[in-house]
Amino acid sequence: MSEPLQKAGREWLTLTLIVACYATWIATLLWGADWSILLATLASMLVVAFHSSLTHEVLHGHPFKSKALNEALMFLPLSLFIPYNRFRDQHLSHHRDSNLTDPYDDPESNYLDPAVWATLPGWKRMIYRANNTLAGRILLGPGLGQTNFFIEEWRAARRGDRAVWLAWALHLPGVVIVLWVVSLSDMPIWAYVVAAYLGLGLIKIRTFLEHRANASVRGRTVIVEDRGPLSYLFLNNNLHVVHHMNPTAAWYDLPGLYQRGKERYQSCNEGYVYPSYARIFQQYFLRAKDPIAHPLWPAE
Repeated sequence: MSEPLQKAGREWLTLTLIVACYATWIATLLWGADWSILLATLASMLVVAFHSSLTHEVLHGHPFKSKALNEALMFLPLSLFIPYNRFRDQHLSHHRDSNLTDPYDDPESNYLDPAVWATLPGWKRMIYRANNTLAGRILLGPGLGQTNFFIEEWRAARRGDRAVWLAWALHLPGVVIVLWVVSLSDMPIWAYVVAAYLGLGLIKIRTFLEHRANASVRGRTVIVEDRGPLSYLFLNNNLHVVHHMNPTAAWYDLPGLYQRGKERYQSCNEGYVYPSYARIFQQYFLRAKDPIAHPLWPAE
């Protein structure tokens, strides 16, 4: 291999997961869909969610030292809807922790400016209120998020933003290839689109309460001590304050970092800790955790 792995004996784990993800995607389409469209849709949903977690790993510099080589691994957009370059740029912007939860400067914030919230029509407020529960975030979140994302992308494109034009120029051929591969299988394209949507819905479980409005910057980022299937699906990103404080650390290092510095991390994030995703489902599946309007906005 011409490009050396970053950490001998460790980064091969990430590369193996990427290869396994694509292999599972192909197997699900070519053989799973022949057996059951429903099971193939559910399996594709899991693959899309896992691919999203791997994409997050890649944009933080894994498994190779080469940015170009890492990004080539993510050329096929299994989730269909989000160009890699836009996800990369917006997510790295999100890592400016001083802006976390800012309705304008944090691209991943779920809060609205109170002045904007006050002007929304009743039907739109109803959608946002439903989206503010965990159940709503899973079912409505991808649609609402993509609608807002497409609107902003269109505005940026009309302004002549070259980064946006480039991102979509690279993204659309990948979408064509993905849908072409799907068309070769017994899985209807509509079923794969549903699977992609549901896969993004699974990711919304992780992002639902990742950040909260808090005067302290480090007190804004959660720790979910889950070690079950969702933590593997999310590549340990449930230990989110550990990731934000060590953004170049690989997924396999996060649990060890947390265990060695558990008291420090929990002190830094002011005890914003949940024991599991089961507890989060129990508390917030049909109930909002936070207000929609940012409670500390505008900042002084």
